[in-house]
Amino acid sequence: MLLLLVPVGLATVIGLIVLWPDGEPTRAQQAAAIAQPPGTTFPDARVVSVEPFDCGIDPTVPAQTCANAVVEVLEGPGAGDFQQVELPPEVVAGGVEEGDTLVLTRDAGAEGGVAYGFFDYARDLPIIVLALVFAVVVGVVARARGLASLVGLAFAFFVLLQFVLPGLLAEENPTLVSLVGSAAIMFVVLYLAHGFSARTTTALVGTLFGLALVAVMGSFAVSAARLTGLTSEETVRLQGYDPTLDFSALVLAGIVVAGLGVLNDVTITQASAIWQLREVSPEITWRELYTRGMAVGRDHIASTVYTIVFAYAGAALPLLLTFELSPQPLWTTVTSSVLAEEVIRTLVGAIALVLAVPVTTATGAFFAKAADTQAGAATERRMTALRARFAR
Repeated sequence: MLLLLVPVGLATVIGLIVLWPDGEPTRAQQAAAIAQPPGTTFPDARVVSVEPFDCGIDPTVPAQTCANAVVEVLEGPGAGDFQQVELPPEVVAGGVEEGDTLVLTRDAGAEGGVAYGFFDYARDLPIIVLALVFAVVVGVVARARGLASLVGLAFAFFVLLQFVLPGLLAEENPTLVSLVGSAAIMFVVLYLAHGFSARTTTALVGTLFGLALVAVMGSFAVSAARLTGLTSEETVRLQGYDPTLDFSALVLAGIVVAGLGVLNDVTITQASAIWQLREVSPEITWRELYTRGMAVGRDHIASTVYTIVFAYAGAALPLLLTFELSPQPLWTTVTSSVLAEEVIRTLVGAIALVLAVPVTTATGAFFAKAADTQAGAATERRMTALRARFAR
């Protein structure tokens, strides 16, 4: 197993060193900095008063209500100042009351002096509370292993934010950047959360196989389906910042990164099942171990496929509702550029997930029995040495 993982690990380290961003702003970052007015900040502000008013233009449609809100700036150069900002109808409909905290934009270079505008709701408190509850629940239920997984999650975000995302904005190959970053995350996260063991190494082999499969199949699928990647407001804005970016390759990079979570889940479960079966029944043969492990794997495959599809359906529910209202035929909608990208992303990830199960199971069964053989040989050598000693 080490003959496989050591070269892959060295290649990952070399890839990180060679592809690590140099810190210089990319074309997209430079364009975004120019598009954003210099000196713009986003201070929090507390609502002091709200005065609604009718802002509807077309009398034939339902009335719309906007509001003028007086707010107290809580931070930054204008802290303590009182400003009036206009709130759009969707914000007023969502509910704004005295004492609420909003996020504003502060343009220090606006004509006529500093200008403030509504940017978003302040969501610090609910997010921080949920994050703390999540960390406590994971620590209480999973104990040390759960806390280790949180550290691994922090490392994963570090790699994504400091290596993968800047690398995708640079002139590096997006597929290579995503593969190197994903491999680095898996090496650290798996061993940190599950410890250094043959079981974890088995899961790592299956995960790396799945990632490679995702990259290969995804490359063919993106090319065959002619996915442009320009299917959302965000990608169109990104193209405006840097038209030279390869958005088809970014689709493939997204497929690779999206496959990390489900592949890790499936492979570690399969590896655990194999080693638990081996501990319960050490005399079990390789074939029986593989067969029983695959029985667990088939159940996991069925449930995980549902998870992938329903996770996307839930996240894209507004988009699916717009398709429901569309006069286009169903198949035309499914094969449209907007939905086809997600369909192919889901199918490629699901195929890699399914094929990673038998690979992980076979690898785990092979090394579990190899460990039994080595342990038996070591025991036999000790017994031979003892018999020789007593014979003398």
